[in-house]
Amino acid sequence: MIATGTTDLSVMPCFKTIRALPRLLCIANSASWATVVAITLLASAMFALSLKSTSAAQTQGLFRTLPEQRVIQVRSPEELTRASLPDAPLPFTVSSTEDNRGQQKISLDEAIQIAIQNAEVIRVLGGVTAVSSGRTIYNVALANTGVDLQTAVFDPQLNVTSTMNKTDQPGATFDPANPGESIITGSSTDSINTTVNLTKQTFNGATAGINANWVGSYFEPGIFPLEPQYRSGVEMSLRQPLMRGYGRSVNLAPVVIARIDTERSYFQFKDSVQELVRGVINAYWNLVAARIDVWARQQQVEQAEFAFNRAKSRKRTGLSAAADVAQASSALANFKAGLISARSSELLSETALRNILGLSPSDTSRLVPTSAPVLEKVDFDWNEIVSLAEQYRPDIIELKLVLESDRISLMQANNQALPQFDGIANYRWDGLSGEMPNGLLLRSEGGRFAGFNLGVNFSVPLGLRQGRASLRRRELLLAQDQANLDQQVHQMVHQLTINYRNLDQFFEQYLANKEASEAALLSFEVQNTAAQTGSREFINVLQAITDWGNAISQEARSISQYNTELANVERQTGTILETHGIRFVEEQYGSLGPRGLLGIRKSNCSYPASTRPDGGTDRYEEAADTSDDAFNLKDLDFKRESKKQRQDKRPVDAKPKTEDLKPRLETEDLPSLRPPTRIETPRPDTGTDLPGSNGKPINDASAELGALEATPNSSNRVARKNRIFNWLR
Repeated sequence: MIATGTTDLSVMPCFKTIRALPRLLCIANSASWATVVAITLLASAMFALSLKSTSAAQTQGLFRTLPEQRVIQVRSPEELTRASLPDAPLPFTVSSTEDNRGQQKISLDEAIQIAIQNAEVIRVLGGVTAVSSGRTIYNVALANTGVDLQTAVFDPQLNVTSTMNKTDQPGATFDPANPGESIITGSSTDSINTTVNLTKQTFNGATAGINANWVGSYFEPGIFPLEPQYRSGVEMSLRQPLMRGYGRSVNLAPVVIARIDTERSYFQFKDSVQELVRGVINAYWNLVAARIDVWARQQQVEQAEFAFNRAKSRKRTGLSAAADVAQASSALANFKAGLISARSSELLSETALRNILGLSPSDTSRLVPTSAPVLEKVDFDWNEIVSLAEQYRPDIIELKLVLESDRISLMQANNQALPQFDGIANYRWDGLSGEMPNGLLLRSEGGRFAGFNLGVNFSVPLGLRQGRASLRRRELLLAQDQANLDQQVHQMVHQLTINYRNLDQFFEQYLANKEASEAALLSFEVQNTAAQTGSREFINVLQAITDWGNAISQEARSISQYNTELANVERQTGTILETHGIRFVEEQYGSLGPRGLLGIRKSNCSYPASTRPDGGTDRYEEAADTSDDAFNLKDLDFKRESKKQRQDKRPVDAKPKTEDLKPRLETEDLPSLRPPTRIETPRPDTGTDLPGSNGKPINDASAELGALEATPNSSNRVARKNRIFNWLR
């Protein structure tokens, strides 16, 4: 077992008290016992308090001490102040998107306005969500306080000191009555010392000051020439650097750098606001594309459901094989999975837009974009956008400001590498006054007693190693920041090249995807007609549905990318705020003014509080209803019909519905496939009355198959099926 020993620092005062006891005993010879008892009691109290280190925090009084921190103290989260929670309703999911939520139409101009109004903290789009950029509307005002912090060096400094002193000095002298003995005597001096000092640093580095001093003294016992007596003096001083620290530009350099830092903070904030606007535009068009994708996947699911039910009906009549049903079932499952993914993407896109706008993640209304996308090619002058980017991009401007700050710091480093050589000048006036023993006042003549001091002060560290090292550091920093600026311009040109190419690529992709969607629609119509006539396999219809849905989604995605890339070009040139009419408004607030030393808080003394983005223009055109109108979305001509319309189309001699027709009734409320092209080939005379066989061409093969299924006689069903196939051939 190992024993460890520690020294308790809390008992140290008791040792000091013990060491002071001999002194107390010496004092007992010249002081009263009452005083000794009082001092002893006081020392005992201090000793007792020092031993109670664990309970000293609860001890009240003059000698209260704090205990040692011997345990780790962490408060419970319930003890902390609660933060205000935003209104966050239950989020909607992919299984609850088909609900009765209303629609909240929003244009892109309105979205940008909402975003900048809620931009107390600047948010930027990061993937499928929005995150804080770390910038707030208060950053510029915070940086602006640095200017006053640096200019405060040149403010006059006033110091006033007033002290009262009493001095009793004991002394020994011979006893006049008994020369062989001595007696203890003493002298007492009471004085009041008041000093007023005012100093000011000038812009060229000099420090000027004026100092006034007044001392009043009273002496006893005895008779003195002046009692009381008053000494006064006024001194003026000037210290002027002649090498290091000399020059207006050198001494004002910290102020200039602070102002440059304020400008840097402004352009950093502007850069984040530009990214905010670009992110709003990106999120807006992503939501438009996601809505189109959901619509296309819904169309695929509806048509796949109809195809699946149709395949089952045809299989029951023997017109289709089990493989067709399996293919239709597999396609339907895949389309449903794609619809779930599309709905999830729509919810994520809407949530991202709500996030960057500063809205709640879910609401009772669904955001519906209404701005029409740009569908025409926009050409930019290459040389113009490169010149604009070099002049207006906030990151380029910030690096230019860094170079300015580096040049000023280099000038300071050059000055600090010089020796210290100062000129010193002082001039002083002294005076004396007091009361003579006869009670009259005696005063020295003004200006009679004066003195001055002129000189120089030279000091230099041998070798100037520190100053020269600081100078080299600043020279290298300047070269480094110049290289960073060149690299940023180089990167800017390459980024603009990518944006310029992307702009052309996305527009060409839009044209190609538009052509592909039209071709896919035509392919579907042809494949569907051919499949209904039996000339092509049904898998071709499923493939055509897949191709059509993918083409529509790709067309919407390319339009979204093209419109987003237009905003990216403006973002890369640094003009996206100007093109959208957004400016910055400086907000001010009342704070402690110059009269604060008197305890007066002036409400009319205003200072910068924030830099808030404001403004905006109606730049984007509105669609007729929603942004979906720009895509000319049309269903695949699968039109729903009411029950009455279907009953009106039934032949007069058709038999009533029976239980045998239930498999067909399950699909009656689904959208029907487009009827095949009318076949003008005359139908052979079979001698059998079929529904719809009144000498006219058959326009609805499914109706014939339904009537065939309702025939109770199996032999007649086989014969009639063969006749239908012969007619179709």
